Amino acid sequence: MRIISRLASGVALAALAGCATLDAAPVADAPAPVISAVAPGAPGDRPTWSNAAKTGAGASYEAYVDGQYRDGGRTGDVSRVWFSLADGVLTETMYGLIHQAQIKQLRFAVVTDTGLSVEGTDTTSRTEYLHTDDHGRPLSPAYRVITTDKQGRYEIEKRIFTDPDNQALVVRATIRALKGQVTPYVLLEPHMANTGVGDSGEAQRGALHASEGDVHLTFRPTLPFETASVGFVGASDGLTDLADGRLDNVHETTGNQPGAIMLTGGLPRLGPNQSLSRDFVIGFGSTRTAASSAANRTVATGLDEVLARFNGEGDRVGWEDYIASLTDLPRIAEQSTDGGKLAWASALMLKVQEDRTYAGALIASLSNPWGDTVDATESSTGYKAVWPRDFYQVAMALMALGDAETPVAAFRYLPRVQVRADTPGNTGATGWFLQKTHVDGEIEWVGVQLDQTAMPIMLGWKLWKAGRIGDAELAAIYARMIKPAADFLVDGGTAGILWNDRRITPPWTQQERWEEQEGYSPSTTAAVITGLTVAADIARASGDPASAARYLAAADDYASKVEARMFTTAGEYGDGRYFLRLSRNENPNDKLPLGENNGQPAMPEDRIIDGGFLELVRYGVRAADAPSIVASLPEYDDQTREARFRVRYDLNGVPGFRRYGNDGYGENADTGGNYGVGGMTPGQRGRVWPIFTGERGHYELAALLANPSADQDWNRAQLNLIRQTYVRGMESFGNDGLLLPEQVWDGVGDATPHGYRPGQGTNSATPLAWTHAEYIKLLRSLADRAVWDRYAPVEARYAR
Repeated sequence: MRIISRLASGVALAALAGCATLDAAPVADAPAPVISAVAPGAPGDRPTWSNAAKTGAGASYEAYVDGQYRDGGRTGDVSRVWFSLADGVLTETMYGLIHQAQIKQLRFAVVTDTGLSVEGTDTTSRTEYLHTDDHGRPLSPAYRVITTDKQGRYEIEKRIFTDPDNQALVVRATIRALKGQVTPYVLLEPHMANTGVGDSGEAQRGALHASEGDVHLTFRPTLPFETASVGFVGASDGLTDLADGRLDNVHETTGNQPGAIMLTGGLPRLGPNQSLSRDFVIGFGSTRTAASSAANRTVATGLDEVLARFNGEGDRVGWEDYIASLTDLPRIAEQSTDGGKLAWASALMLKVQEDRTYAGALIASLSNPWGDTVDATESSTGYKAVWPRDFYQVAMALMALGDAETPVAAFRYLPRVQVRADTPGNTGATGWFLQKTHVDGEIEWVGVQLDQTAMPIMLGWKLWKAGRIGDAELAAIYARMIKPAADFLVDGGTAGILWNDRRITPPWTQQERWEEQEGYSPSTTAAVITGLTVAADIARASGDPASAARYLAAADDYASKVEARMFTTAGEYGDGRYFLRLSRNENPNDKLPLGENNGQPAMPEDRIIDGGFLELVRYGVRAADAPSIVASLPEYDDQTREARFRVRYDLNGVPGFRRYGNDGYGENADTGGNYGVGGMTPGQRGRVWPIFTGERGHYELAALLANPSADQDWNRAQLNLIRQTYVRGMESFGNDGLLLPEQVWDGVGDATPHGYRPGQGTNSATPLAWTHAEYIKLLRSLADRAVWDRYAPVEARYAR
């Protein structure tokens, strides 16, 4: 296969050799700035994170060593650096564990003849992959990002990737003056140790430095800056100083007072039609020396060679090798409608979003939701954390791709996030899985969500049946992890950790899959029934028939009461017969109000519909043509309902769905503001989630497979209709970086400052690993002509 690496080697080598492309006589310098030792204005403005609508996310591919991440394997030393892109600029960049951000953003400010222009704010952008195959499918998460001034005065091209053998990030930039003179400055805003406060900095023309505690970075240009400065954001930083078109003051250090800081490096002024290429390397380490050494080693390797190693070109081991290892990717990508581009990108995104210290630790998203208005004074993970539900979706998608190693590592990781007697602070029941944790297992949220306790069992059964886990290992992990989880799904118990002291009586769950309500949930119950059914199969294979019988008895009981508990026959809508999002008790007809959430008022449970009932079909708990399922579809699909309660929105011809009616987890429909800005208010509105387009596609496939026609041409036509509707629909929600979001704009309410179009990803979280996973699983299901998440023992026992 011919590989296309879009490299401007001549320009890059010229820059490394100390040359810049200057097509006209040098322009006279501005007056020299005033130099002072210590920057004033500590601690600076209150910091935030950056836009969560990422168009790129990357990290090096690292090969396992005996199922773990260790130095010395096929890919050499392990790089633990991740980066993200949004609005055409480098955004949150992590080093250490995957949630430990060290940089908020790196962008250029450009002084022009007609005023200051700042990347992101005053530019448009596009994101491309540097390394693709003949079909334009990405082979590595290395990016070219091009920003263009909205007034046409300049253009900046950046090539961004990590060094797979060092703790370093590479940015190769070319600035082109298109109209008039321009003077570029590079601005780096550290958020060391995962906060935007407490940072210290130093500025020299040869390198910029930032640190907090035992975390350091060195920002090294391959040629010295014209000027270098460090200052406190909003007071003495370079961007504030440049407001008048000149850098009037430069500061060498932040002194003894830490805070929110910005590092600034000045570049030569360019005349009309001149261009300048400069390379930058950011090294990270536990000391200043280690950070500087990391940057220096990367430069010494040669940046073309670093990229070739990152890509895995020739006999080098890198991302090409990972893509080639995905045995099912080419086959399932034939079900795409974009030539496989999103499938290849999804494979990259699922693997990128794994920690490189704790093998198999799969996070939800390399972003902080609505980050540009989220306070960064305290350390937070955002979505860079482990939820067993999202984790399951990703592991199952990696299995669908043919990844033989990561799902196994993921399964072996799971005991780290299961509640045990020795879990710090636990005085209550054991066996259930923590709601949300850091990748090292540090506890963050502790609500009990029964689907998150069932899904690890389900994943284990799938791996066992696929031959990825042997009988001996299964028996060992059955005793250690699966049996305690299954026992909790039968017996429940009283939680005793942090604030949580609730009694859980399955299948009643303290929180359902949206982490907001307690009661009986169709989606949660579907997972619980499935988990117990396959746990019984594992128990028998592990020599525990008594537990197997107990698990099946509980599953039978739960399955027999699905409709009685969660299907109303006296609802507000239509003929009154449909599944509720959730029933607070065992009577789905009593119209009890659900709890207030996300600023939304409490509403009777029969007015709140979601698509959770489709999970009953996905796993095999109910047949696709079960009367309760069929009766619920018209209410789920009703687009005449008032906006508050409406769930389905067809966007550009694509069926789209919100999480549920009355959802407030999204931008404010009254003001256009981000979620949470101004507090939890009734104007907040959860938007359309692309996940549900995939879930509906899975249902339509299940319905077709349950009742195929004798006319094979008709069957093929229906399969193609599913592809053209649901696969194409999910592809339409991707951005130019081929990343899929958590939410897309539904067109309801005031426009946001971002000016979203209907169907465009919002600032909630991109890339969402679950969305990419759902897309991959839909491709696999269509390729197999079988629902990938279907469990044969469940279908045989319950589907009716």
